[in-house]
Amino acid sequence: MSLESYMNEVGQKARAASRLLTRATTEQKNKALFAMANALESARPRLKEENAKDIENGKQKGLDEALLDRLELNDARIDGMIEGLKQVATLPDPVGEITDMVYRPSGIQLGKMRVPLGVIGIIYESRPNVTIDAASLCLKSGNATILRGGSEAFYSNQAIAQAVQSGLASAGLPEDAVQVINTVDRAAVGLLITMPDYVDVIVPRGGKGLIERISKDARVPVIKHLDGNCHVYIDDEADLEKAFNIAMNAKTRRYGVCNAMESLLVNARVAKDILPRLADALSEKGVELVGCDLTRAIIEAAPATEDDWYTEYLAPKLSIKVVDDMDDAIAHINQYGSHHSDAIVSQNYSKTRAFMTEVDSSSVMVNASTAFADGFEYGLGAEIGISTDKIHARGPVGLIGLTSQKYVVLGDGHTRDN
Repeated sequence: MSLESYMNEVGQKARAASRLLTRATTEQKNKALFAMANALESARPRLKEENAKDIENGKQKGLDEALLDRLELNDARIDGMIEGLKQVATLPDPVGEITDMVYRPSGIQLGKMRVPLGVIGIIYESRPNVTIDAASLCLKSGNATILRGGSEAFYSNQAIAQAVQSGLASAGLPEDAVQVINTVDRAAVGLLITMPDYVDVIVPRGGKGLIERISKDARVPVIKHLDGNCHVYIDDEADLEKAFNIAMNAKTRRYGVCNAMESLLVNARVAKDILPRLADALSEKGVELVGCDLTRAIIEAAPATEDDWYTEYLAPKLSIKVVDDMDDAIAHINQYGSHHSDAIVSQNYSKTRAFMTEVDSSSVMVNASTAFADGFEYGLGAEIGISTDKIHARGPVGLIGLTSQKYVVLGDGHTRDN
């Protein structure tokens, strides 16, 4: 069978499964999720065995230690996948929820019903646990899904897929509701993102290069974010102790995540009070500092270039700028930021309200770290990704973000006169 024929078959099966899933009850979906958890537990030895093949292949290909670590499926990570399935099962089912019911002058009753998107294609790299996150969220939200993991996790993903499909079958749901592409041919991605007859939405998870390529070539709507260039602004009316803790957490909790602070903006009136302490603490943790001229007059830092303000480092590096006021900070964020997550530290209520209103980002924090931009922290359970788009979903995309709404009209023999 040619690759094109195979992908068309996958798409047809997914579309058929998505229609069957519209009939699935919450009880059935939850039963499937718990069955998947049990299947993963039973398959634990095989998961490790298949994962060992991926690890060995990765070493032979020269993958660095960080990538190999992300690839590994140890007992703790398998436990995490099992727990993740159980957590999704406990989340409220959004499908079928009817809201905003009103009576119209004609006598009809009008409302909105939450419905699945249909078939979701998810393209991701490295971490095999994403297979479970994606499968569980798509199933609970009533969507069929086609998963294309990275070639480096091929054997792990195929083993996980078998456990997932076993759980679906035991709950009486179509096994084709979750399909993992069984080829490492990169052309499969190009076909998947150009199948609007079978795929309703594409969600890419990975590096900027992957996401740019998907966004450029897709003929299917894409939910994505390219960069996580996040900011923390310390206002002149900030509690400086809170500001110190927030800035340190936002930068040093984890460097390689999309919600890490990459630029620090400090009001000129408090820069001399807060920057030396922050610089010492950041330097102790090995964070490289670059800054504007005003910053460099206060602390030791390399000169920041124009490119630095645009850059998502994903590394122990931070750009710092001293700004005149909050308006200056907002202008900087809206010009250089990636519309991901940005924070203000201030005790002035009016300023924080203005910041929330005027900063054009998917998450805006007040006196809190950007590290909170996460589906689990938002009570969404596992997330499929974070969207910086304005349509259809924005911010962490959980169950609600994987559904849409349609109008429903209730009548009792009503007809329209004009």
